Amino acid sequence: MYKIFSTFTGAGGLDIGFHGDFTFLGKHYPRLSFHTEYALEYNKDAINSLEHNKKYFPNTQLLHKDITKNINDELKKYNQNEYDVLLGGFPCVTFSVVGKQKGLKDDINGQLYECFAKYVEKLQPKVFIAENVKGILSANKGKAVKIIKERFELDGYNLKIFLVNFADFGVPQLRERVLFIGVRKDLNIEFIPPEFTHKNNHITANKAFEKLPKVEECKHMQPLKVTNNVVERLKHIKEGGNYKDVENTPYAVKGLMSNIYRRLDGNKPAYTVIASGGGGTWGYHQRYHRPLTNRERARLQSFPDDYNFQGSTTEVRRQIGNAVPPVGIYPFAERIKDLLDGIEPEYNPKNCIKEYNVETKKFI
Repeated sequence: MYKIFSTFTGAGGLDIGFHGDFTFLGKHYPRLSFHTEYALEYNKDAINSLEHNKKYFPNTQLLHKDITKNINDELKKYNQNEYDVLLGGFPCVTFSVVGKQKGLKDDINGQLYECFAKYVEKLQPKVFIAENVKGILSANKGKAVKIIKERFELDGYNLKIFLVNFADFGVPQLRERVLFIGVRKDLNIEFIPPEFTHKNNHITANKAFEKLPKVEECKHMQPLKVTNNVVERLKHIKEGGNYKDVENTPYAVKGLMSNIYRRLDGNKPAYTVIASGGGGTWGYHQRYHRPLTNRERARLQSFPDDYNFQGSTTEVRRQIGNAVPPVGIYPFAERIKDLLDGIEPEYNPKNCIKEYNVETKKFI
């Protein structure tokens, strides 16, 4: 069994994708040879979610800590080369922070990035994988990601960077995220990206919401209460539409963002599920005149239906929106298992995501 040290764990979507042995939309994803030994997370509600889902985190030691506090003392507790995989997702950082032209003490994102890098340096896992937003590729005109790559390569890793649309891997959501995958150089084996599983047959929102649990059978199925004015506004917004559908009407809203009052299109994957935001940002059902429930959001993020999130409605929304979709990361976990097993699969460039080149700023 390969050992995982998980940081920025949140609700654990990344870990669940590595563990396997879960079911989504009637398909079972077999158990993989990974076990999360430690899960480090600052948010107490997220820690409670992990605690209440021991089925997916058996014998995992939960660390409710701020990763930036006493980091040097914390790292002394763990042995180098003991962990096969390090998981996490530091926030998007700018070149000025990464290049240490601006004090890290004054920038929380810079501190979090630096802490993740220190875990890589100290633990020296065989592989690490970090998830980030698409914007990190263009931060400071591409200089930030270039320096990040150089940093990890100096730490002894071959780093590959991919921009992944998780809809291409079976998630019913158009969710683009950057994956940093580092392989320790002494392993002398290359990470080969997985082939697309759903490139030409994305799962739609209608499909994602089939056979949802009933309200009395499952937590997080309760619809959010909204005003009559919101209901009337939604009646005038077509499926797949947004606030523009009610411009110059009594139901017009202030705002110029396309994610305001967006309704799903049932015949397409959902747009990106977001973690927070005020009125009009909750995401709205394609047929019913209401916001999505948290269980529906969890479906769009490919969590199994029996995953029991903890916290308020707003907090559960945050955990779901910030998560890595388990189904989407599963094929990457399979490839990392192959790598650790000493297997190098055949690379099929015609059916794989492209690697991002930090020098040319192109995908190759």
